[in-house]
Amino acid sequence: MNLSGNNTEAQAVIDVAQAAVAPKALEPGKVHVVALGRGEYRQIDLTGPEHTGVPARKSGTSIVRDVDSFVAYFEKHGDDDSEVYADVEQRTITAVLDAHSAEGARWGRHRLQLQLRHTPAWLAWTKVDNQLMPQKDFAEFIEDNLLDLVEPSAATMLELAESFEATTSAAFQSSQRLDNGQRRFSYTEEISAKAGHKGDIVIPATLRLGLRPFEGSEPYSVNARFKYSLAKEELKLGVKLDRPGDVLAAAFSDIRTLIDSDVPMAVLNGAPLR
Repeated sequence: MNLSGNNTEAQAVIDVAQAAVAPKALEPGKVHVVALGRGEYRQIDLTGPEHTGVPARKSGTSIVRDVDSFVAYFEKHGDDDSEVYADVEQRTITAVLDAHSAEGARWGRHRLQLQLRHTPAWLAWTKVDNQLMPQKDFAEFIEDNLLDLVEPSAATMLELAESFEATTSAAFQSSQRLDNGQRRFSYTEEISAKAGHKGDIVIPATLRLGLRPFEGSEPYSVNARFKYSLAKEELKLGVKLDRPGDVLAAAFSDIRTLIDSDVPMAVLNGAPLR
């Protein structure tokens, strides 16, 4: 018996039958096995996004700037197995929306991050922190940032700024600390090369500011002390903010507390795996 010949004839019949079958479109989203003839097969994977038009999984990191945006995105994409991390050093809060669950591993590639930005007012005051400026520059700075002043009032500080601008050509002779902590500066201003006009300017010992450290945060009280330099009859002025780092830490802690109260899991100290 010629078994080899029978096998060849059987395969020929199979090939003819397969050739007679009308071509059929393969359905996207599935893995197909196609017979090529002569006992050969080919696997065709049509599950990728290029075939289905749908990503295989959610991935990427979305950046938001305030708590409300963070919570809104988390409510849409998060679940009970998501994880949230607060990084105090970087001042960021990151949610891993598809974090590993207790039942098994997940991809951990879909993330949400709150990246806080300082307000223009915070940047303005911290830029001049502990810096001395000529009278005119200091007066202009005060005038540009009157809205941030709580104590003394904006009207009082505007009047003081105008006094500094009016005495830029004066020669300051001395300073005296008053009992209430304020400081009096005495000056002489020459008028048409005649006898000089004498006067005093009194500045407060401290300022109290109302500043929002981050966009979307509440305002915080920030104390500042006046600084000055009197050399060669030239007066320079500035402010020294009291522990601005503590204000930033308090603002970040309050933001973390807000998020902690709006997500279903505890916010962890640290950062997620990269």
